[in-house]
Amino acid sequence: MNQELLLTLVNNLNRAIIKFRGTYSAWSKRHHISYNEMLTLYTIREKGFCTQKQICDSYLLPRQTMNNVIIGMRENGLLELSPENSKGREKAFVLTEKGEAYAQPLLDSMNRFEEQAVALLGDEKLAALTALMLEYDQALGQALRDVR
Repeated sequence: MNQELLLTLVNNLNRAIIKFRGTYSAWSKRHHISYNEMLTLYTIREKGFCTQKQICDSYLLPRQTMNNVIIGMRENGLLELSPENSKGREKAFVLTEKGEAYAQPLLDSMNRFEEQAVALLGDEKLAALTALMLEYDQALGQALRDVR
């Protein structure tokens, strides 16, 4: 592949990834929560609880950023410590009763938003896109190890 075409494809892919995140950021803004609070709720939706480490590792965010988000959500009565999901120094958090009431309409809206997008794109295309993105991530990781 010639260098110009390669650069165009890689740049377009990177812009698409940034736009995905931008769309989730716009959804968050529309629902009056921060993008990082949305990621916290997203993690809880996926796992039933969250740790600062999970969120930072999954979304490549600075620990201090997520620490501030979790402190804020705890101070607002939305999150509480979950000793049964905590491991060593890694503290896990779950939604409080107030947090459940706060999060449920947001997560319902998120589910509808994502379901509509999948309906527009199609299950097979989403599965193929996901597989290709994971494969490309592996290739980038390998290239990072190989190229100095």
